[in-house]
Amino acid sequence: MHNNESKPETFDEQQSIQVIREMIQVSQKKLKNDGILFILWGWVMFCVYVGSYILSRAVLSHSLRNVLNYSGYLLGILALAFTVYYILKHQKRVQTYIGISLRYVWISMAVGLILVNLIQFNVLHKIIFELQQPIFMVLIAFATVITGGILRYNMIIIGGIIFGILAYGCSFLSLQNQMLVEALAWIIAFIIPGHILYAKRDK
Repeated sequence: MHNNESKPETFDEQQSIQVIREMIQVSQKKLKNDGILFILWGWVMFCVYVGSYILSRAVLSHSLRNVLNYSGYLLGILALAFTVYYILKHQKRVQTYIGISLRYVWISMAVGLILVNLIQFNVLHKIIFELQQPIFMVLIAFATVITGGILRYNMIIIGGIIFGILAYGCSFLSLQNQMLVEALAWIIAFIIPGHILYAKRDK
């Protein structure tokens, strides 16, 4: 009698594990398609920080400096517009709790970046960019590691960890060198994994 009563509990547990596995598989498949966003933001941020490094180091004409400055803003706006378009275009597809959770992770990260500046300005009455950059990188690394951990993608986890290590390293550098290191971090954590994921989307 006891064995008959325990079977439904065992079945329910196994069924729950299977559902979780299927959710992870669906989210992994979706992430492979969404690798385009990793590629997009990786290259945009890489270009922005390399451009900032060049502006801080090279002697350029006033017009060329303006072009580089406004190009960074334009790339950011275009990337944001494409991201919103991409999400709205694919929102009717199958969604999982994992996918929705990851969306909240990245939204929270973006809000965190804003709060860091607000808190820093409220306490110090100014923005110390040498402090801002490493903290921003830590928040991005945190979100990246969580994403990789939830989806069981080691390359994303490793990329996020390296991003965090480079964030700590940036705390010893000048703002100009921080820009160059962060550009490298975006290559490691976003561009390389993004291209690999996107290449595997049809496999």
